[in-house]
Amino acid sequence: LAQADRSQLAPVVGARVPLAVSEAGRVTVFRPEDGGEEHYAIEIGRPDRSRPVLTRLHSACFTGDVLGSLKCDCGPQLRAALDAMGRAGAGVLLYLNQEGRGIGLANKMRAYSLQDQGFDTVEANHRLGFEDDERDFRIGADLLKSLGFSAVRLMTNNPKKVDMMRAQGIDVTERVPLKAGHSAHNRAYLDTKAAKSGHLL
Repeated sequence: LAQADRSQLAPVVGARVPLAVSEAGRVTVFRPEDGGEEHYAIEIGRPDRSRPVLTRLHSACFTGDVLGSLKCDCGPQLRAALDAMGRAGAGVLLYLNQEGRGIGLANKMRAYSLQDQGFDTVEANHRLGFEDDERDFRIGADLLKSLGFSAVRLMTNNPKKVDMMRAQGIDVTERVPLKAGHSAHNRAYLDTKAAKSGHLL
């Protein structure tokens, strides 16, 4: 999203949603005034705004989150993050609609087809005319600020998320490693994320 669009991101509605990890769940839907993609903030328990909150920035992954795809570690990471927040009694999951690292589901399927031909995940994106990662994590900072959070313990293996949060004025007091879902099917994908995208795996 461009800076002008990001400034228009506002909460549309929020409601209590009891979850398996916490009956005290709450979902708030955010949408830009221009009608762009919606993004969701899920509060687990009753997070204390005065302390760093356990937080996960999770980009939508239809294949991993919904279908249980073995090509990525997204689904297991999502469930591990929610489980950790449930055990801690509080947390915030920011679910950003940036499918396929920001290129959308159709282009992600095109990238998968190229991967079947031998290209890695970064090379496939480049052949389709995209950067290796098109996501804008500043959206997550906008959601946190709107909800009254200023400090987080960020569950991520991606240093870029930490840097972008800090650049937007969010105090990242700790990076909490999140390792889940490693398998023979996604070993090459994870190796590429570590070697070419700087993920700490």
